[in-house]
Amino acid sequence: MKTYSVLVISFLLFGITACNQPTKQEPVNEPATNENELAKTDVLLKDYGQEPVVLDIDAYTLSNNSFRTALWTGNNLQVTLMSIPVGGDIGLEQHLQTEQFLRIEDGKGTVMMGDSKDSFNFNQIVSKDFAVFVPAGKWHNIVNTGDKPLKIYSIYSPVEHPYGTVHQTQKEAEKAERH
Repeated sequence: MKTYSVLVISFLLFGITACNQPTKQEPVNEPATNENELAKTDVLLKDYGQEPVVLDIDAYTLSNNSFRTALWTGNNLQVTLMSIPVGGDIGLEQHLQTEQFLRIEDGKGTVMMGDSKDSFNFNQIVSKDFAVFVPAGKWHNIVNTGDKPLKIYSIYSPVEHPYGTVHQTQKEAEKAERH
């Protein structure tokens, strides 16, 4: 009971002292207050690195026209944006130690996964708002089967690509990954 009383008195004294101190106003990033403000998202496509950031992921994903753009690269997690041309694909790949989440923001495609690059026992048609979960070690690919670019954002854990990665085309990405 004594400890509780001492804590309450200390808290009250601290509160009175704090109230009498001049306060320094820190700048505050005010959130958008209506949908019109939210719609005015300025998109700057870059790797925001390990800094805290809040972005309209839909606006960023739809604005990206590169095959792959790293949007945020941390120590253990990475977000990339992808724009897959009509008839194109992300490329057959396998990440041995990395799990991947992909979200389709626009377009249509087919997801294929399997235990070997020659045999896909999982095939699924996907479109806007679908999420794809790729376990580590699975061979996978997504083919754009629609009539417009397939817009995707991808989350890797752990990080898959170097900080600041931007590949304008799939060919450029494949060349960079061979080195």
